[in-house]
Amino acid sequence: MARIRCDFFSEALGMGTSMTVLLPERTSGQIGLAGNAAVGDPPVLYLLHGLSDDDTIWTRRTSIERYVAPLGLAVVMPQAGRSFYTDEAHGNRYWTFLSEELPEICHSFFRLSTRREDTFVAGLSMGGYGAAKWALRDPGRFAAAASLSGALDVTRRRDHPTSPVNPAVWHTVWGGREVPGTDDDTVALLERAGSDLPALYVACGTEDFLYEDNIRFVEAARRRGVPVTVEFSPGDHDWAYWDAKIQDVLAWLPLRREVIG
Repeated sequence: MARIRCDFFSEALGMGTSMTVLLPERTSGQIGLAGNAAVGDPPVLYLLHGLSDDDTIWTRRTSIERYVAPLGLAVVMPQAGRSFYTDEAHGNRYWTFLSEELPEICHSFFRLSTRREDTFVAGLSMGGYGAAKWALRDPGRFAAAASLSGALDVTRRRDHPTSPVNPAVWHTVWGGREVPGTDDDTVALLERAGSDLPALYVACGTEDFLYEDNIRFVEAARRRGVPVTVEFSPGDHDWAYWDAKIQDVLAWLPLRREVIG
């Protein structure tokens, strides 16, 4: 695969930012790794980072490049700071950047499929929240969305006594704005969602401090009759868990299989 660290200017953010991108490459001569490419423009997975990380973290903490090489799948990993993928009250417009500007920039820079059936989103922790929010607010964009150890109930997490998030982060992101019932409340988004949703996948370790938040999200999905693939199993909020589960997500994605080796 080709791995690209792309530095570019964002109009939405008003500053330079970065993304790490993996692009499929058809190879036969590499020792220990076979690369495939899709017929036509490749499908794309937007893969979101967590609170303490950046756009390089998935390539540094997992073998994501090795996992996607046989699939003919492009992966876009944007930089989003500690924004919770939100237009911050006292910061920058990261929701606008993610949901509007980033896809346009990616399609102008790279050859990627624009079809819904070829477009996916996933993330961990803060990025799991971002992936779920993006899929629920713009369901027509995605065929599937996956959350790993996601902060899927921020209205509860914001005031939870065991939350490890510095209160200054909440202030920067939301200030004095109310979150319950808004488009930043993923449980509320789920409960009022229409019928044409992407396939949803929720995984969380049973020892994770966000486990109860994930249970609440899944319960809301079931009340609403929204199908969701659920994987609750032993694990903590760490990279050992996410490295294993991203492989399960890739196996679960409804990828078209017309690849040429």
